[in-house]
Amino acid sequence: MGQKEIKELEAANKSPFPAVLDELLAGRPEYTVQELPAQEIPVDRVTGTKSAGRTSAFSAGFLPLLTPDSEFATKWMALCADHLSDTGIRDPILCYEYLGNFYVQEGNKRLSVLKYFGSPRIPSVIRRILPPMSEEPRIKAYYEFLDFYKHTGLYEIQFRRPGDYAKLLAYLGREPGQDWSEWDRRNFSANYHYFREAFQALGGGKADLLPEEALLLWLQVYPYKLLGDSTAKDLKKSLGGLWADVLAGSGEEPVKLETAAPPAEGRGILEKLIAPAPEHLNLAFIHQRDPERSTWTQGHEQGRAYLEQALGDKIKVRSYFNADTPEQAEALLEQAVADGAELIFTTTPQLLRPTLKVSVKYPKIRFLNCSADSPLSSVRSYYCRIYEGKFVTGAIAGALAENDCIGYIGSYPIMGVPASINAFALGAQMTNPRAKILLDWSCLPGNATTRLLQKGVRVVSNRDIPVKDPQYLEHGAFGTYAVDENGALIPLASPCWLWGRLYENIVRAVLAGTWPQKKGMPEAVNYWWGMDSGVIDVELSDRVPESLRAMTRLLVRDLREGRLDPFRRRILAQDGSVKNDGGRSFSPAELLHMDWLCENVEGRIPDYEELLPVSQTLVRELGLHREQVPREKEETP
Repeated sequence: MGQKEIKELEAANKSPFPAVLDELLAGRPEYTVQELPAQEIPVDRVTGTKSAGRTSAFSAGFLPLLTPDSEFATKWMALCADHLSDTGIRDPILCYEYLGNFYVQEGNKRLSVLKYFGSPRIPSVIRRILPPMSEEPRIKAYYEFLDFYKHTGLYEIQFRRPGDYAKLLAYLGREPGQDWSEWDRRNFSANYHYFREAFQALGGGKADLLPEEALLLWLQVYPYKLLGDSTAKDLKKSLGGLWADVLAGSGEEPVKLETAAPPAEGRGILEKLIAPAPEHLNLAFIHQRDPERSTWTQGHEQGRAYLEQALGDKIKVRSYFNADTPEQAEALLEQAVADGAELIFTTTPQLLRPTLKVSVKYPKIRFLNCSADSPLSSVRSYYCRIYEGKFVTGAIAGALAENDCIGYIGSYPIMGVPASINAFALGAQMTNPRAKILLDWSCLPGNATTRLLQKGVRVVSNRDIPVKDPQYLEHGAFGTYAVDENGALIPLASPCWLWGRLYENIVRAVLAGTWPQKKGMPEAVNYWWGMDSGVIDVELSDRVPESLRAMTRLLVRDLREGRLDPFRRRILAQDGSVKNDGGRSFSPAELLHMDWLCENVEGRIPDYEELLPVSQTLVRELGLHREQVPREKEETP
């Protein structure tokens, strides 16, 4: 068995022998050693040896490799006899723990025998190698584990990403820092054991996957109580329904950002014969609010109307409103499926989890959610690069700010928003090198506009207009506007979302059969389109001087044609660090996850605790550092 494992691992280009802790620690000289009380540890978490001395005696799974006539083999077989006798193997091994895994110093043959016979735990004396705290995600996650272990006593769960322990506790209906009883530990360990068996049966051990990460995804769809109530067959079936999403989220870059619309044509004759495209589609839109209460819903509904006009009898569309709670959202999604929907759009990030739940039940239906950076293959996500429009309106604001001070009202501290703030600041700096951006937020208590005007600001950028309609500019609550000496608001310009063009791009791709479907490893596809895809534009007020209108046309043209990159220039952050020397463009992922502000921005990104409660829900889903945001606790099972 050991020789067979060696050959399989070598064929897979993996190390055939146990990991060596001394080699892992090479180059990491700064660490401390803690003596821990003797205790039983999970055998599955023993992954290597402390030093290289005995490595060649075992395969990676601690199966013996030496010949049957060796002294090693004699001792190994004697330990087998002990294990099978009434005496058993009782002496603890000595091992070192590093980042949640164990490395044997003494007792490797005892471990080998117990591992071979399937023993789940082994008594051990432990020395913990404690690395210095750093910003490295794995190290941050380990320090979160230390606190998790202090209250739960569980070594089985070892996340690699910060924030995952808090998510797990929330799904289990528990508070951080809440101590677990012995029954709690045993109950969870037993349930997790059966989940891990289902995970391994589906092939989880053959990829860079962790069963605990798969469990987090499973708990997004199913309540924890079901984990203990499910049979092994049912558990494997439910996890199997999510398996493509598990695989999609396992890579180094789990989310594929598509920055250009897919082609509406281009398939060859053979492709069309093998997989014919649909001639007609039934579509559904699920909205969290209704158009009377929400300008966001208004924008998507106008996009739906545009889509119907553009594609005519090729589509049939229904809209569903007031998905205010997860239960209402699931009910409306189920109704859409029952009504025959083949392509379903859910139009807010808060609807992602209900969308995932329903998508697992109907794998042949296409689901999309309006959000960003979602590592799911069952539900694609879509959003717009609004920062391109903000760059243009920033240039207009800079040209008209007579006192060099420009106000900017940020919406939420979520992904993509700092890129918009910085693009606006760079646009203002292009037309006015002295321009300063005074940043405030609508998600904080009080009136952001009033605070900015009290500081002497006379040009303000507020939220973007939801559709390409100049009437929205006249109300002062949208777009960039100037303030005259009497305090009257003079509308100037705003980026606008062209949702109809975005929906048309997606639906035409499905009708043409060019909906991207990668063979092999599932992918989490996020559409993040901009002016080059026709989904973002800039609406101008009649009050904008003709010289600035001409400049705007040039900037929009160059953005659409890819000749202008707002961030391809020398950029300094507020702390004086150089973010770009001018010789490169930022990647889409860098722009989406940007969490710093340019040097000419005065203000900061607010913390989660400062936000209005109504804003916190969105930040939990799309926050810049959502791994640090407290999770909403599930109902206690």
